Amino acid sequence: MATIKTIGILTSGGDAPGMNAAIRAVTRSAIYSGFKVKGIYRGYRGLISNEIVDFKPQNVSNIIQHGGTILKTARCKEFMTEEGRQHAYDVMKQHEIDALIVIGGDGSLSGARQFASEFDVPIVGLPATIDNDLYGTDHTIGYDTALNTIMWCVDRIRDTATSHERLFFIEVMGRTAGFLALSGALATGAEAAIIPEISIEVDQLAELIENGFRNSKNSSIVLVAESPITGGAMGLAERVRTEYPQYDTRVTILGHLQRGGSPTAQDRILATRMGAAAIDALIEGQRNVMIGDHNDQIVYVPFSKAIRKDKPIDRDLVETLRRLSI
Repeated sequence: MATIKTIGILTSGGDAPGMNAAIRAVTRSAIYSGFKVKGIYRGYRGLISNEIVDFKPQNVSNIIQHGGTILKTARCKEFMTEEGRQHAYDVMKQHEIDALIVIGGDGSLSGARQFASEFDVPIVGLPATIDNDLYGTDHTIGYDTALNTIMWCVDRIRDTATSHERLFFIEVMGRTAGFLALSGALATGAEAAIIPEISIEVDQLAELIENGFRNSKNSSIVLVAESPITGGAMGLAERVRTEYPQYDTRVTILGHLQRGGSPTAQDRILATRMGAAAIDALIEGQRNVMIGDHNDQIVYVPFSKAIRKDKPIDRDLVETLRRLSI
């Protein structure tokens, strides 16, 4: 592997609180270690369209507290083609970028893995997604902030649910993973979480109602992962109206509200540790790995494991929620 002199940073896919903290940590750690840094705007699209600028420490001043990403993010269909990736590599070479730090979720790291294999580019990924669904890391950047946002919202919805004696379905993000719904339900004292991992095994709605979940309560809140496997909050509410018309149901979809806001202390610290570790990984000769957090220790996770393995839900938490919903 050629000596690395210049490192490019990009953020890709859905934004997550803490991305700016990661950009800051990568930039300053890289410069401290003697590297030049290039900021690549709008993810892989910017790599193709040549939206690349020199980054200095002042470029990342006063950003740690902000949500979103100063580098912007965008979807890029062109990068999914061989021609697009070749053009991206050519632009990268024009800027003398020797290695990449990619900050994003499953799709972003999948693109990084393919790009690295085709052009022998050293790439280190940082797991930034509110879904917390990447294998090999206990937490992803943005998850804690999103979870706190969900808690804030549900606490307020409960006031209305209690006043009107209603069953509320609150839809949270998590198309393929129920981490936000399950942890959000535990944090808010919700009666249940309907998640894709369990929906493929049992009819969670029927189980919930037939077990008499409202025997001791005049209102109920159920968190639902947005996954088509669960049917989503709207689909479940429609089922209740048809199959269990005795319940007065309401739906709240939190949507992109969950992605915004100033990152929590935990997300800022996690992003900072991972950003600094990404530079350490390159110095150590690591390539094509994701920085993970396992038992509060930094670990290197090969892209093949981070992307292709499903992160399991904690079944003990599912059981705890069931026990407390009486």
